[in-house]
Amino acid sequence: MMTFAELITHAEKVYAPRQIASNAWAGSVAAGILSESGNVYTGVCIDTCSGMGFCAEHAAIAAMITAGESKILKIVAIGKTGIYPPCGRCREFICQINDTNLDAEVMVSENEVVTLKELLPYRWERKE
Repeated sequence: MMTFAELITHAEKVYAPRQIASNAWAGSVAAGILSESGNVYTGVCIDTCSGMGFCAEHAAIAAMITAGESKILKIVAIGKTGIYPPCGRCREFICQINDTNLDAEVMVSENEVVTLKELLPYRWERKE
């Protein structure tokens, strides 16, 4: 199985901070996802002044969903200062696209990997 070091290398290939319009920037965070089938999906963030942008994890997930997959085995996001753990919105998004994604491994710092379940110990949804 692919290591996090290899997944980071994929994310580094798309990491490219740049201004794309007078009030929009892209690429300051890049994400890599390893899917259940062994495919790697990457994406970058888009930041806008109006708040309509999205995180790198969302972009990578969109690529994965477009390819017909939804189960994540591993996910990592990188930026200028190293590894970035997913924000709360991304954590929730990751678990909502596939119920088993709570078991996904998430790199939260250079030397720490946890499951999504550990990042979301008290889910909002009601289980019947």
